Amino acid sequence: MPTATQRISETLADHQLRSNPAWTALKNAATELQLIQAQDGSVPEPADRPTASKLAAVIRESVAELAPLFPHDAEYLGEVQEAFAKWEAAGFAVPDFLEALQAFQPQLHRTDGLRHLVVFPMYTQNGSTNRFVEAVLIEVIWPDFIAELEAGEYSNALFLPIRFIDFTPGYDTNSAVLFPESVAVRETPEFTWGAIFADREAARFRRVLRAAAETTRLELPEDAAGLLDDQQLTQSTFVMWDLIHDRTHMRGDLPFDPFMIKQRMPFFLYTLEELRCDLTAFRESVKIEKDKESSAEARKHAKLVQYAVIFDRIFRFAMTGPRVRNYDGLGGQLLFAWMHQHRVLHWTDTKLTIDWDNVADVVIALGQEIEELYWRSIDRPKIAHWLEAYKLISATVTPHPASTWAKGPDALPLAGPPRALTDLVLDDEFPYSMFYEALEKKIRPVIESTCGITGESDLGSKATEAAA
Repeated sequence: MPTATQRISETLADHQLRSNPAWTALKNAATELQLIQAQDGSVPEPADRPTASKLAAVIRESVAELAPLFPHDAEYLGEVQEAFAKWEAAGFAVPDFLEALQAFQPQLHRTDGLRHLVVFPMYTQNGSTNRFVEAVLIEVIWPDFIAELEAGEYSNALFLPIRFIDFTPGYDTNSAVLFPESVAVRETPEFTWGAIFADREAARFRRVLRAAAETTRLELPEDAAGLLDDQQLTQSTFVMWDLIHDRTHMRGDLPFDPFMIKQRMPFFLYTLEELRCDLTAFRESVKIEKDKESSAEARKHAKLVQYAVIFDRIFRFAMTGPRVRNYDGLGGQLLFAWMHQHRVLHWTDTKLTIDWDNVADVVIALGQEIEELYWRSIDRPKIAHWLEAYKLISATVTPHPASTWAKGPDALPLAGPPRALTDLVLDDEFPYSMFYEALEKKIRPVIESTCGITGESDLGSKATEAAA
């Protein structure tokens, strides 16, 4: 783990990069360009194109000036400049940054502390749906124990954990991922990496957990409480969680493609897929914690991953976002209700307690239920799988009284197209319990305050003062 001196040095370096005139010019030009872009990334109004030309020139010049700071990305940053020139020559039609995207291969340089300048027209998941030009400065997080896990049983060549240094407005949101599929390109290439901002995940987890624990009077175990006061520790914990979660999406007994990409299906199926991956991370962390062959650092973080999965799921996930097909929210509700109904989580005398001696077996059992559903689904028709998935969830989380699905198969148009079934799923098919309804009202402002949060450590203000 970094020392206090290393953290101050890191924050000083962040400050210097953020205050670099070339970065400031690039950030401002990209932000101004967004004002005249259409949702598809083009600049549709002829009167705006002279302005677009001036801003594109600033971006090209700024990238060229910053490029020597990122020698490992020389080819990519050259392609970015070329892409802006071609975009201008094409009259700022729908942008095409395919060659630049193909040249950007950050997964080949997973070195702790390595920095990248990323500039693309792209949308940002859980942020902007517009393919605007966004610019973001990032740093790779790759501690030794993660490198050891990834080199062994938990290989994931596409996985890239990162943290924010600075960004344009598309990332001043809830978005915590940088995915190549969000970039504007003329054809879909093979995707070779996917990046997750572990610092944002950790920072919002710490803020929400503190508020939830205080509100419910939950006494945290000593090692779990340590997460509240140490951003770096929590950050590396989330990297471990994400490493295992991410690789799980394409492993196991899957119903062909669990996400059914570009196919319409009930949102609760996404609930089960995301929860399956999280509970796999939980189960594997229990295994690593008990494995004496694993490093001490891996075993320590393995225990922390277990806390993180439970607390992030039952608190932040369950109460973040609108109640419109919120599959992550439902996953949190399901885990909470499962733990409560299996008597390892208690809400008694307005105080929340968790039986930590028995919680692991109960949480793993829920994962096994989902895995059994997946295993059986290979032999089932699609609609039968949907019905069984609904049965699994509704056995633990109570559906809305007005739900047609809750009335059972006889109430559903099973002979029609699958879309007819999906249309009957209520936006809030599984409403909040009375517990969540009350808790959400109390900590909603805290959850909303995490929008745009980054992982600046407590030493950040001191380092900024020193830099000034």
